[in-house]
Parts: sequence; structure tokens; C-alpha cells
Amino acid sequence: MKTIPKFTTPEEEQTFWQNHDSTEFLDWEKAKKVKLPNLKKSTKTISLRLPADMLETLKIRANAMDIPYQSLIKMFLQKELGS
Repeated sequence: MKTIPKFTTPEEEQTFWQNHDSTEFLDWEKAKKVKLPNLKKSTKTISLRLPADMLETLKIRANAMDIPYQSLIKMFLQKELGS
């Protein structure tokens, strides 16, 4: 197996792996699955227009559950999407 070089930047590493086959550097037959329980999903900020009365209802409901209203919206979306 070849030795993986030391990279000085993430961009340098990305360029390297785009141009090299990882099987020359790693024995994938010996690979093991790992769990990363503290890994957070990446998020993206969006802008969402809601009727004022709907937003107020969401805020009241979220307040009753002692959670931020944005979290309540995410919970509703997650439930609806089934994920």
C-alpha cells in the first residue's frame, strides 16, 4: 500500500483524492463500520414567508412545549416527510 501524504489544507486533500484511487492507499477489505453519534447534520438557512397569524400560532404552541418555534417547524416537517 502507498502512504497517504500529509496535507496542509482541506482543499489540497480534496484535490488529491479527486485524482487518486483510494484502493492504492487503503485496504477496504479490512475496513470497519463506525458510528458517529455526536455528528450533527449540516444545515442550511432558508427564508420562509408565513401568514402572521400562522406564525403567532406556531410561537404559542412552541412556547407551550418549551421549545423554539423553529424547532417546532422542523419537527412538523420531519414528521410529514417521514424521516
